[in-house]
Amino acid sequence: MTTLNISLPESIQAFIEQQVVKGGYQTVNDYILHLIRQEQAKIARVESLLLDELDSGELMEVTDEWWEKKRAQLVQGFEDTQE
Repeated sequence: MTTLNISLPESIQAFIEQQVVKGGYQTVNDYILHLIRQEQAKIARVESLLLDELDSGELMEVTDEWWEKKRAQLVQGFEDTQE
């Protein structure tokens, strides 16, 4: 196993130590490894979903007009939630 040393602000160190206790981790190392494994799993899931969509056979051209329409839909959806 490789050792990695990092410098952290005291506030981050305190936060990490709290999470170790709250999460029932044995060491800070265990907590950090858990976070990294979670991130790896999240990235693998996103990549899998992207590949599934690429393999779905439904191709479409994404143009500037398409992006504008999507942006407008997102803005409208956000505004609807603010009312």
